[in-house]
Amino acid sequence: MSRPVHGGRHELGQNFLHHTPTIDRIVRLVRETDGPVLEIGAGDGALTKHLAALGRDVLAVDLDEHRVHRLRRRLPSVAVVRADALRVPLDRPVVVGNLPFHLTTPILRRLLADGGWTDAVLLTQWEVARKRAGVGGRTMLTAQTAPWFDFTLHGRVPAAGFRPKPSVDGGLLTVSRRRFPLVDPAERAAYERFVRAVFTGRGRGIAQILPKPRHRAMRAAGIPPTALPRDLTPRQWAALWNG
Repeated sequence: MSRPVHGGRHELGQNFLHHTPTIDRIVRLVRETDGPVLEIGAGDGALTKHLAALGRDVLAVDLDEHRVHRLRRRLPSVAVVRADALRVPLDRPVVVGNLPFHLTTPILRRLLADGGWTDAVLLTQWEVARKRAGVGGRTMLTAQTAPWFDFTLHGRVPAAGFRPKPSVDGGLLTVSRRRFPLVDPAERAAYERFVRAVFTGRGRGIAQILPKPRHRAMRAAGIPPTALPRDLTPRQWAALWNG
């Protein structure tokens, strides 16, 4: 067999999932959604075959042309194409992916900025999943996007559940587009700049960072003066902005 034009599994950053409890949980989460499915990084099809069994329209993409050919033979009911996760159109309601760990952040940024999808079920590095869900404090990216998306952590996946075994555990994360945004979508760019200014502002607490005109909104939202930007909930961020 010839070598893939994009390199082998290590060059592609692929860690194939074989942890049965996680596969079952992902399938259950997808079953709770509606509409056609886009699977990013199908690999050897450990998830693909179960997604196909749901009876949904599934489009599976992978960058390795040999794996694409094999999946086409094994799963003729699934549309399998060779495509780059950073370029494939995000135009299906449900996105599923065991994301290449080295591409997690750019893929997430693209998902949160583009496409008409409504639900995403993603396997990422544990720290990324934990931070996006706000466990131990929210990142600036989460705060910037939370008015339009809801992040939920569904568990930790042991590194041994992947082949080859990565150096870190994985985390199962769902992202759902809010039906009713907390901030007007037309204000998104300005809101993101506001969040960045607060996260990078000087001061020991939110009261010192925020300009005084926003202190009334801070108190109304129940935000302690000593709270840090990472401590604020999505609704508190929205209250600061809308107030």
